[in-house]
Formats: sequence, structure tokens, C-alpha cells
Amino acid sequence: MNTKIAIVTGGNSGLGFATAKKLCDNGIKTFIIGRTKEKTEDACTEIGPNAIPVIFDLNNLEGIPGMINEIAKQGTIDILVNNAGINLKKEFIDVTDEDFASIINTNVMSVFAVSREVVKVMKENGGGNIVNISSMASQYGIPKVIAYSASKGAIEAMTRAMAVELAPFGIRTNCVAPGFIKTKMSAKALDSDPERKNKVLSRTPMGILGEPSDIADAVYYFATSESKFTTGTVLPVDGGNSIGF
Repeated sequence: MNTKIAIVTGGNSGLGFATAKKLCDNGIKTFIIGRTKEKTEDACTEIGPNAIPVIFDLNNLEGIPGMINEIAKQGTIDILVNNAGINLKKEFIDVTDEDFASIINTNVMSVFAVSREVVKVMKENGGGNIVNISSMASQYGIPKVIAYSASKGAIEAMTRAMAVELAPFGIRTNCVAPGFIKTKMSAKALDSDPERKNKVLSRTPMGILGEPSDIADAVYYFATSESKFTTGTVLPVDGGNSIGF
């Protein structure tokens, strides 16, 4: 049996790392795309032999077709997880056009370009699974993250459009919307702002932060035949935060 091949963008830390590890632990050869050589190679060493580092900056849109082409030489691309993304916390009126464009470029344009190139390969191979990573910022109005919110709203709309257009080719597209998850980045943000942390936990019915593995498990469900009749959905994995009162 041929080993399945996956691509995880931004897989060298946080939710991307947990997702890449889950795929690799289940025997899926996973290409981890990261900008930083050392960080990406270290992550792959930690995960094990199924993890393969690809050092690439996704802001280089022109280079994406060549990069995907190189991966496609290794075999079919069965799974794509669009996880890479950047955030920017700034007052609305202080966000410059360049700030906004930078977030859209990384969080939307690169997801589109990577997906487009991977879909070309998947169509030839008769199918595949794409999993996009959104955020609670697309569901709520959160202050000081206007560009990030816009980018994640776009990801959810793209998920639905891709799902409908690609379904006839055996390609499913779904989206996971993480709630508040324990990562180094979120811990730093919440621990330095007790009021915000309190607000987060008080409106999460389960009363705790999620683990990166919770997101990895949801991605794995969408990436495998466990979800073979599911496409175009956005799944909040958030301890009930999005419906909390």
C-alpha cells in the first residue's frame, strides 16, 4: 500500500506541530513547511522519520508552484492542512494599508496559492482532503484584530466555495475553527492579561483552555475517510466558547 502524503503549512510549532505529529504518528508522510530552517528541522527531528522539512516563506507567492511541484515528485498529495497564519494586534485606526495587506497576503493569498497548486495534483490523482484552519475571530467581533478577523472570514468563505467546486473531483474541503487553546503564544497573551483570561474562561462552558492535540484530532478526522461524507463545514473546537453565555 502506498504511504499517504500530507502537507502542513506552519507545522513547526503550536497547532501546526500537533497536527503534523498526529499525521506522522498515524503513518502519514508529512511535509512540514516553515520559514525558519533550524526551527523546522528541529520540529521534524522531534516528530520522527515521517516528518520532512520544507524551508519556504509562503509570502513568496511566485515560488509556491515550484515548491508544491517538488513535493508532488515524491508521490500523490493526499492531504493539505493550511495552518500557517500571522496575527497583528493594533487599534483599528493605527492599522496601515501595508499592515492589512501583509496579513491578507500570508493568511489568504498564500492559502489560495498553495491550495490551487495542490488541487492540480489532487485532480490528477482522483481526490484528496484539504483542511483549512480558521479562528474564533471569524465568528466574533474581537477588537484590535481587524485584519486577522477579515483574513479568517475569507478562509471560511473560501472553504465553502472550494468544497462545492472541488467535490466532483473527489476533493473534500473542511475547516477547523480553534477556540482558546493552550500554546506558548496564547499562554503569554492570557497570563499577562488576567481580565482577558477570566473573560475567556467564564464564557467557555467547559471552563478550560483546549490542548493543541484537540485541534490535531479534529484535523485528522477531516483529513481521513472517517469524514468521507463531510465537506464545506466549519467545526468550532472551543469547549463551547462560541455558544457560551
